[in-house]
Amino acid sequence: MRKESAGLVQRDGMRLDGCTLISWRGGKLLASDVTGCTTVADSYVTAASQSTESVAQQAADRKCQKYGELSAAYEFQPVAVETHGSMDDATVWFLSDLGHKILNVRVTRLMDIFYFNGPVC
Repeated sequence: MRKESAGLVQRDGMRLDGCTLISWRGGKLLASDVTGCTTVADSYVTAASQSTESVAQQAADRKCQKYGELSAAYEFQPVAVETHGSMDDATVWFLSDLGHKILNVRVTRLMDIFYFNGPVC
């Protein structure tokens, strides 16, 4: 049996979808919770009348409220995606930042391989 990290389990027994094992930014671990939402759900009808992005934003805001008391050791990132593909601005920024970090690691690794092994002919 594995015990959950302190501060990650909510009072209602629910827990986050993910948490990094290494620091993400500023020495804090990244904790995330993913939610899918739809414009046809009763709870999102008002937001859906504005735009599908508004639905994703409202879902992300709800996640932030839910995990608002998360330990100061974590940086919380809600990931909200509407069923038609729209995402809130914070999710778009996060996924873009994550993609850049992955690309940077891969390019650095390829450069190291080339530097140490020389060109392959």
